[in-house]
Amino acid sequence: MAGSLIDKTARELARMVREREVSAREVVTAHLDRIDDANPGINAIVAARPRDDVLADADTADAGEVVGPLHGLPVAVKDLEDVAGIPTRAGSLVTSDRPAQADGFIAARLRAAGAIIIGKTNTPEFGAGSHTFNSVYGLTRNPWNLDRSAGGSSGGAAAALASRMVPIADGSDFGGSLRNPAGFCNVVGLRPGIGRVASPTERSTHLVRLGVQGPMARTVDDTALLLSVLGAPDDRDPLSTPLDPRIGPPIHPSDGVRIGWAGDCGEFVVEAETLEISRAGASRIIDHGGAFADIHPDFSNAMTVFRVMRGLQYRDLGTRIPRESWGQIKDTVVANIEYGMALDLEDVLQAERLRADLHIEMTRCFRDHDVIALPTAQLAPFPAEWEYPTEIAGQPMGDYLDWMTACCIITPTGCPAMSIPAGFTRDGLPVGLQLVAPVGKEHRLLQIAATLETANPLHHLAP
Repeated sequence: MAGSLIDKTARELARMVREREVSAREVVTAHLDRIDDANPGINAIVAARPRDDVLADADTADAGEVVGPLHGLPVAVKDLEDVAGIPTRAGSLVTSDRPAQADGFIAARLRAAGAIIIGKTNTPEFGAGSHTFNSVYGLTRNPWNLDRSAGGSSGGAAAALASRMVPIADGSDFGGSLRNPAGFCNVVGLRPGIGRVASPTERSTHLVRLGVQGPMARTVDDTALLLSVLGAPDDRDPLSTPLDPRIGPPIHPSDGVRIGWAGDCGEFVVEAETLEISRAGASRIIDHGGAFADIHPDFSNAMTVFRVMRGLQYRDLGTRIPRESWGQIKDTVVANIEYGMALDLEDVLQAERLRADLHIEMTRCFRDHDVIALPTAQLAPFPAEWEYPTEIAGQPMGDYLDWMTACCIITPTGCPAMSIPAGFTRDGLPVGLQLVAPVGKEHRLLQIAATLETANPLHHLAP
């Protein structure tokens, strides 16, 4: 029973606990045993709570009434978010090792839905970069090949999902931190629209508000289940919006879907095999009566907008870290802070003008297509000892953001986007497909993802 429990979807497990087919203790024990077996080699779960404390929570869940849709399910929270009793290190030596005094928004929503928090998932320092390593907890490895990167910054979450340590996981995304690790690990990661998942600690409305939190899972249905839990308005966030009541499992496949294939968008280089696999995954929509066509969106200024807005966010981070401590931060984070501090008002105003043009361009693209499709990442999972790929298909990368352009250029559109499994390389490494929908259309995006998942079922595969 224990082995089969970790292979079940979150939705199946929640039903089984709710209907008393299995106990929360059995479900949690199965996943803790899996963590004991797999985590030493992968390093996805960090700051784990004592086993006895977690099992006591499971016993409490079994003794009481069902309190929410995640009742009795084990979860681990990304280590950028507060969990009462666990330090929030954000992968950095300059953060405090004192336990958080209270749950943050994500942990509170998970507990209110009945989930049992077992610890944290690993992240790169301050969530910067799509490769999960840091000086506090070390390197997270890809379950499909331990010599490869699990992506980032939600790399711990994606690796934990793929290796069956948890059935669902939260993540966050600024430049692809939900999408990239999902693609690298053969799971699903959804970047919702801004405000769809509230961010009560956010102190910006529009100018630098590009980062979001969202759900990860192994199936589209489970992703929708978690979004239905996380996506609630909050009076402390002026941009938070009510969730579409249709979001939540089951998500039914849809006929007549029109996919516009953007490929490399004329803006980035992609390994040929990665491009081929992701395109083939998107074209499977034809099997469900859909339409598939090449399109050529104009993203020529999207990376400029992304870099400026991201720089402003890191400028703010720099003001909160004493300069004498910068020597303890990885070089790429310091470079982002310095870039942000060098920006002037005209840089920001120009980026805002370009972002307005980008929104108009997206509106044009969606007139004839339900979603835009492109690769999630520009190459397959790379060697874990690299900080980032310095070249792709023989073309040098100017810096560590260049290899993430496929996700970064979508961020400033404000559109919901997600990565779903597309296939595997000849070396057995996962490749993701990125789908982008109009602002406010998370439900439609989930429907289309479910259609492709039905046509190309890969979620049952395990490392």
